[in-house]
Amino acid sequence: MDRVVKFGGSSLANGSQYEKVVDIILANKERRVVVVSAPGKRNESDEKVTDLLIEYAHESLLDQNTKKIQKRLIERYQEIADYFHVDALDFKDILYRIVHLSDQFNGESQYRLSYFKGHGEKLNALLMTLVLKKLGHNARFVSPEELGLIVAGNPDSAAVTDQAYTNLSKYEYAEDEILVVPGFYGVTNNGQISTFARGGSDITGSILARGFGIKLYENFTDVSSVYSVNPHIVSNPIPIAEMTYREMRELSYAGFSVFNDEAIIPAIQGQVAINVKNTNCPSDRGTLIVPEQNVHEKRPVTGITNSEHFSAIYIHRYLLNQEVGLTLKLLQIFYDFGLSYEHMPSGIDDLTIIFDNRQLNEEKITAIIAAIQESLQPDEMRWIEDYAIIMMVGEGMFDQQSTVAEALDALRDNGIPVNMINQGASQISAMLGTNKVDGKRAVATIYYHFFEENVHD
Repeated sequence: MDRVVKFGGSSLANGSQYEKVVDIILANKERRVVVVSAPGKRNESDEKVTDLLIEYAHESLLDQNTKKIQKRLIERYQEIADYFHVDALDFKDILYRIVHLSDQFNGESQYRLSYFKGHGEKLNALLMTLVLKKLGHNARFVSPEELGLIVAGNPDSAAVTDQAYTNLSKYEYAEDEILVVPGFYGVTNNGQISTFARGGSDITGSILARGFGIKLYENFTDVSSVYSVNPHIVSNPIPIAEMTYREMRELSYAGFSVFNDEAIIPAIQGQVAINVKNTNCPSDRGTLIVPEQNVHEKRPVTGITNSEHFSAIYIHRYLLNQEVGLTLKLLQIFYDFGLSYEHMPSGIDDLTIIFDNRQLNEEKITAIIAAIQESLQPDEMRWIEDYAIIMMVGEGMFDQQSTVAEALDALRDNGIPVNMINQGASQISAMLGTNKVDGKRAVATIYYHFFEENVHD
């Protein structure tokens, strides 16, 4: 049975990391579809290749001298090529592509930055193919263009199309070859490179697994598991051996950064099992993400996370719940300002709307508040900056109705106030609002309550 295997930027940052990746690929003959990210940071003070390409795009657009940025990009790929003694003649194509990246762009202006960014992965896939061939293996570079990975939507937030899956289902490759595919981007119907959102290579791997009908997708990163809580909040937390698609999607949305929440969707559609593993410890079991019916252990809580990039509008007016069309008025205001909201818990006379504040600025906030004041004329309205969201997720919550009450009791006993409670319709998640200063302590408190018998601290 074939596997799709994807490697993140930290796994491909330099020659020694590259060698680990090559060893992982060759350790199992089923790893025949390889998705690569652009080289990431080699150390904390380093830059990602994607960031260098963004800089290159801006400099070339302004007709500035781009030789320095070209040199830095070439050095990143050259370092890896030299580590494996790739012939200079073979590497020449990558060198040429970097130097002439700006010259060769002939698309629409809104796709220019995506074109540059997507080349981080494209150049790395070309290099990985050269390395595998140098080591005597039958590797073949395959671009999203060749695969027919057709996408639509905005240039920097592409969405896969049904046509892409039709094309992938018809694509054939030999039994003895390794396909090397750049992650992060697809192509529009007229051939423009369009990148996926953050963590886009995760999305590519998931799309390929579904499209090729492959049932196991190994996603290699720099951690050995998805953990039940952020290790920066609780040291040595319990690793999650197995979790459901729904749990991973809820946790990714709420702040877990190990796996992209959008990448879960193609896996769900194709019933593809995802194994999150560690490039530096490939023998570790990792975390398996599977359909709900395949999970055997159902703790009340599988994972807990928090996010501090939220703000809220609190509205109070007597008989608010009796006003017909109130929600419609609010939604129209949000639409007019191009604003999406996250949650809208309400009571008889009160309503709180929670936003991801990364889409806001002071000017926009002032204008939104003025529009709501004019439309709804509330008795009281406050903008709340001091907001942290705690998310508890677990399939076991469906069967154990006391889970939220237990968490609230634990927070109360530790003097942590809760100003919002919202349980998801799926009943496998609950959201609690606290002050930012209490966010991390709230996460740790809930963790110790539900996992204390296994805590290693």
